Amino acid sequence: MQFLVYILIYPLLWLVSILPFRLLYAFSDFLYLFIYRIFGYRKKTVQYNLRLVFPEKDDKEINLITKQFYHHLCDMMVEAIKSLTISEQQMLKRFTFSNVELLQNLEKNNRSVALMCAHYGSWEWIFILQNYIDNKGYAVYKRLANKYFDKLIKRIRAKYNSHLITTKETIPTLMKSKVEGNVFICGFVSDQSAKPFKALHWGEFMGYKVPMHTGAEMLAKRLDLAVVFFRVKRLKRGYYETTFETITENAKEFKDYDITDLFFRLVEKQIYEAPQYYLWTHKRWKHKDKSPEDYNKVKA
Repeated sequence: MQFLVYILIYPLLWLVSILPFRLLYAFSDFLYLFIYRIFGYRKKTVQYNLRLVFPEKDDKEINLITKQFYHHLCDMMVEAIKSLTISEQQMLKRFTFSNVELLQNLEKNNRSVALMCAHYGSWEWIFILQNYIDNKGYAVYKRLANKYFDKLIKRIRAKYNSHLITTKETIPTLMKSKVEGNVFICGFVSDQSAKPFKALHWGEFMGYKVPMHTGAEMLAKRLDLAVVFFRVKRLKRGYYETTFETITENAKEFKDYDITDLFFRLVEKQIYEAPQYYLWTHKRWKHKDKSPEDYNKVKA
């Protein structure tokens, strides 16, 4: 069944991917009508999240951000599909870096890097970064249920010498690379909601205490990685600029979870500047009325 789904859908994705950008974004506008106007995909969740974290904004402002968000969401979807056939030249033109020398200098000093980001702006084309550095690149991801599409995603990323690894593969893969004396860069999308029963840290995000993933910080301390945050700015439709910011080159000097908290302060800054580019469809604050003690009681 998985293969049948793959052979039925893949040709459609390929046809969309070869569209010139003008037609690609026309298709995105058409997609917007279905996802937002007709089906209202997770619209209640989006507006709940926006009203929760922006209580000072009125309905008119919330509705405007909602519409802008869905337009951007559809653009990201078609851009992800475009990754199937986009040329390296186009990728370099459309996804640029304002200060890639920050990573290049770390590379010269033989420092491996934990590269942290949020579900903000666009993270689909970040893999072109490998054209500017020599280190092997890894990215932590959640394996797709369909093994054929999972292989496809891995193949697309491998074009730029980046390799996707699952959460379970992360520690053994990076430890092996460290032992072998390799210098690497590993990307973590670290703002998603952690399972409350397993969360080691509850921190503040947009005014509310929520369970947080701390894997990037843990590995940075364990493997002596520099920790770098990257922010993505949308310049115009289909064009993005990424800026890197060092959180620390000495992770072991920080108290537990301070690096994670610093990361979330940087994410918040992005969101406040242009909220329409954050991924509001996830129920990121669903545990906000709870506390670690509530879940400890349940486990007991």
